[in-house]
Amino acid sequence: MNRRAETIPASYFDALYTENPDPWNFASSPYERQKYDATLAALPRDLYEHAFEVGCSIGILTRRLAHRCRRLLAVDASETPLREARRICADRPNVTFEHRFIPQEWPDETFDLIVLSEVIYYLTAPLVAAAATRVCASLAPQGDIVLVHWIGETDYPLSGDEATEQFIASARPHARLVGQQRTSRHRLDVLRGS
Repeated sequence: MNRRAETIPASYFDALYTENPDPWNFASSPYERQKYDATLAALPRDLYEHAFEVGCSIGILTRRLAHRCRRLLAVDASETPLREARRICADRPNVTFEHRFIPQEWPDETFDLIVLSEVIYYLTAPLVAAAATRVCASLAPQGDIVLVHWIGETDYPLSGDEATEQFIASARPHARLVGQQRTSRHRLDVLRGS
């Protein structure tokens, strides 16, 4: 399979969500449910003050994350899934949704948890490095970073393994790996800020 040479633009996601409101079956897939369970179980703390979820899509993981955060900022590159995410999380007043293309449109805030689930392999290697720099700069002392990525074959600029390894390398010495899980379909990495 040929890899894309450029970062996947927001227009790609706009078209995808216009064609199918849940293109990866986040709401109904047993795989996604298991991955969300593993993500929440891997969180080192029971409660976070201010969390940031990059690539929230239709808000399925967001809704579950909201129970573990006093405040949660969730963003997506496409406005289309954000409408559904706002509906799904309407009874979660601690969640704020914003339309942002990361890493260029990074919020000027500090977070004690940053979750990047199924997003960094859409970026080229230089943008993964830029994202790692942004994440580390906005991470509270001893804050946590969670990376979750599909490791199967795609046409994205980077594989799940390449993107994650690039991120981890770029985050040093500001964050260190404190947890790692791997299944036949995805990997989950937890980093702690220094």
